[in-house]
This record gives sequence, C-alpha cells and structure tokens, in this order.
Amino acid sequence: MSTHFTRRSLIRGITAATAVASLATGLAACGGDSDAATTTDNAKSGEVVVGQVSNGAATQTAIKVSEVKSLSAELPAAVRKSGTLKIGIGALPAGFPPLAFTGSDQKTLTGSEPDLGRLVAAVLGLKSEVQNSTWENLFVGIDSGKVDVAFSNVTDTEERKKKYEFASYRQDNLAFLVPKKSTWNFDGNYENLAGKTIAVGSGTNQEKILLEWQAKLAKEGKKVTVKHFQDSNSTFLALDSGKIDASFGPNPGFAYHNKQTAGKPNATRTVGTFSGAGASLQGLIAATAKKDSGLAKPLADAINYLIKNGQYAQWLKAYNLSNEAVAKSEVNPPGLPLDNS
Repeated sequence: MSTHFTRRSLIRGITAATAVASLATGLAACGGDSDAATTTDNAKSGEVVVGQVSNGAATQTAIKVSEVKSLSAELPAAVRKSGTLKIGIGALPAGFPPLAFTGSDQKTLTGSEPDLGRLVAAVLGLKSEVQNSTWENLFVGIDSGKVDVAFSNVTDTEERKKKYEFASYRQDNLAFLVPKKSTWNFDGNYENLAGKTIAVGSGTNQEKILLEWQAKLAKEGKKVTVKHFQDSNSTFLALDSGKIDASFGPNPGFAYHNKQTAGKPNATRTVGTFSGAGASLQGLIAATAKKDSGLAKPLADAINYLIKNGQYAQWLKAYNLSNEAVAKSEVNPPGLPLDNS
C-alpha cells in the first residue's frame, strides 16, 4: 500500500499507515504499479451497492439514492457537462480494508472511500469513475485535472488548503482495541489509562499522544506501561493472550479487525476514540478538490443530503465506521494547524 495513504499529519506519517496496512495481509490484492481506472456505474438506476466484493470488510448494502437536480445544478459547468465525477483514490501499490482495496474479484476497487464517492456522484446526477494511484500521484491527478476529487482518507489541514478545497465527511479518529470479553472502556480521559499496559506503533502520532499521557500520569504518581511490537499480528496475539490490555491505533483498521474476528475466540471490540488531531481539535477526513474549482460546496451539499436522508448512516454502518460520523459536511472547516499538518 502507499505508506502515505493514512497520513493524518506529518508527525503521524508513514508508520501509522504501516500499522493499518498489516491488518490487510492476506486480503488486499495488489493493484499494480501504474494508475488504474475503473468505471463503476451502478447496474440498477437509483441504487448504489456499497461493500461489493469486500470479502468481509463490509456488509454489502443496497442504498437507494437518485439525482437531486437542485444540487447537480450547483456543479461547475465543465463537470456537469462531462456527466462523470472522476474520483481519485491513493491506494496503490496495495490498498487496505476497510477504506480502499482491491476486491475479492481481484479487479474492483472497493472500500468505504470509493463507495462514498459513488453515492455522492449519484446525488449529483453523475456517473462515477474511480481512478486508483499512489498517494503522491493522487495529488498530481487533482492538480492536473485527471481527477475531479479525492475520496481517499485525506485529512483536512491548513497546509493543504493552500492548494485544495475540502468538504468534510468523516472524523479522523484513533481508537483503543481490547478483547471483546474485556470490561475496560476508555472514557476520553488519560487518567483512565492508569495501571494499564497499552501497545502502540513506534514513531506514530498515536505513540506521541500516548507518551504525553504517560508523562502526565507519571507526574501524578501513576503509571501506564507502553509496549511496542514488530507488527500487528504480534500485537493481536499479545492482546489475545492477556500480555497487554489494549492497543492504540487508527480507528478504521480496528473496525476492520473487529469485523474479521466477530464470533471467534479472539474477537475484539473498540472501546473509545480520540481525535487524531489531539485534544484541542477534532481531525476531519474530507473530499479534496483543487482550490477554486467550485466543487467543495456541491460536494458538501450532496454529503449533507445523504446525512439528512439516512444513506450516510447506512454507508458508515456497512463498514463498521459509525463512530466516525459527522453531524454535517462543512466546506473548508478548521484543519490541522501549520505546525502539525
């Protein structure tokens, strides 16, 4: 996978993505070394099927959605005339569930990100064309006009606003993962961690946050033990054997793991989330278009239509991501500041 696809900030960076990528071992197929475009119009008019060929990463769900002419009228003339929304995904060389990955048919790009793009396109009365690339080429594609918009787990940052405009659609969250049988829950307060042993990826944004909490607890005469493992499989084994109480990492990857282990002896659950931007700001994932393209507002309005009419909740539920819901889509909301973006 692209080691930048799950980048929340420059601090979080490569290792956060690596931690999520390892969750996909054995499921996500390689997408190839060059850009690949897939036109993914829905076979049935007025319906988008999310979670197709997702191989257990989602519950396949047929969602009814049709063009809203008052919203499609907001589109820039060139996009409206083309009849197609070119959606960029930065998931090469290998994607990861549940966000974006090659499906079980070994060719279809599936996942929560391209599926939301398809829903938005339907509301705007456009065909959807999903183009997969590396993370770097995703932004090249936006800059050049090869794609209209990225639905690719892109965090809204003040640095990126210099070149792009945003329509938010999902919270950017970290989470704690525990065995399903565990009675512990994270309540959002770092003091809740006292006496626990927590695994975290080295060099990640979540490690930075956890170490800050560890230092605060130490000043209070309390202790949280921080553990590091070489890969996610080792972390999950430690969790299952009781060597650690919880693992702290990107929420979507844990949502996928919960689905994969449901009903099994090693079943897990998520016990609380925390903003990837830290305590002072809720990080947001946003549809990303070229600055001054005129796309952010119609995209946000289409997302808000899906929120108001229930399709948005259906989409999140299908991917076990309901804990990352936003109340509304905003155009260029406050993003990670320049010193942390």
